[in-house]
Amino acid sequence: MEVVEDIVIVGAGIAGLTTSLGLHRLGFRSLVLESSERLRITGFALTTRSNAWKALDAVGIGDSLRQQHLRINGLVVSSTVSKQRTAERPFEGPDEVRCVQRNLLLETLGKELPSGTIRFSSKLVCIEESGLFKKLHLADGTILKTKVLIGCDGINSLVAKWLGFKNPVSTGSWAIRGFADFENGHGFGPKARQFIGHGLRLGLIPCNQRIAYWFLTWKPSNQEEELEDDSTKLKQLVLNKLEDPPEEIKSAIEKTPVDGVSLSPLRTRWPWELLWGNISKGNVCVAGDALHPMTPYIGQGGCSAMEDGVVLARCLAEALQKPDRDSKEKKYEEEEYKRIEMGLKKYAKERRWRSFDLTTTAYMVGTIQENNGKMMSFIRDKFLSPFLAGLAAKKTDFDCGKLSIS
Repeated sequence: MEVVEDIVIVGAGIAGLTTSLGLHRLGFRSLVLESSERLRITGFALTTRSNAWKALDAVGIGDSLRQQHLRINGLVVSSTVSKQRTAERPFEGPDEVRCVQRNLLLETLGKELPSGTIRFSSKLVCIEESGLFKKLHLADGTILKTKVLIGCDGINSLVAKWLGFKNPVSTGSWAIRGFADFENGHGFGPKARQFIGHGLRLGLIPCNQRIAYWFLTWKPSNQEEELEDDSTKLKQLVLNKLEDPPEEIKSAIEKTPVDGVSLSPLRTRWPWELLWGNISKGNVCVAGDALHPMTPYIGQGGCSAMEDGVVLARCLAEALQKPDRDSKEKKYEEEEYKRIEMGLKKYAKERRWRSFDLTTTAYMVGTIQENNGKMMSFIRDKFLSPFLAGLAAKKTDFDCGKLSIS
């Protein structure tokens, strides 16, 4: 038996849940398919900048998350080569920065949705055309038909492949991410810290008074590429990468639990694919990492996924506003399909250049920060470090708008 849905969102990550909640706020129900048995929290935390807070406020959960996370008042960048500070940037006024725990973000989004919105253990395996609908085949044998299909299914998106996007490419860099739990408080203060040089980028940022998030990105040697996802070995690797690790880094790694470390390759979508690719096609579109997988060097992957969700919910809700039904059934369905198609095209137009800009900037910043050449290291430490910090901050000057439809 086929089940018919109005809107199906594939993936209960940041983009998928933000889109679903945005639609819910505007009075439209969606079904979210999640392949896992529960919400996934890979990555532990994300730096949430002012553009993301506008999106979180738009869907009505900003204040709840603010209460659980420390506001960061500045960034300090130091060189692992010269051991000197190379940049210091305050976060003031509208430049709101917090390091949000991913599990709290997803749980907060999920709790605001009506019961039954998320269908767990539901892996999409095939997409078929079915007239004005899309027919979705799930791994458990279930078949769904939907008027709208939204792919928020991450970096290996099946929906993105259906639209014609190529698989994201490896950048050659890897990331080790972890979180430290200090029962009696870490005492780091409300500042983000970065250490750059010798081909690596290391960061430490507090989430609240007890939890701190840390990361290392670098281009591994052939031997390092064979590393297993072993927390003890990964923690030791981070310390070995720094000749003389700062005390706060040592203590953060020491306080990182066994299940608090992850290793993953960094992949991206080439920017020209975003300019010419099908972000939407008919009644299908993609958002979040399914659209614009990017490297983490400007901290905009999760932030831009939230932007996607708000813009997509608004554009789709405008398209789905029901006019007076004075036409025959078939003609009405065709008219509705056209409205959906135009709504998704509007979303794609709004997000195309933004996605291109963020993906390009992130790749460029990472290339400079992880360059191990003597000349580039000198230029970066002496001249480019404040510019790069400022460039990342400029990308937060964006407002995805409110959840209102005309």
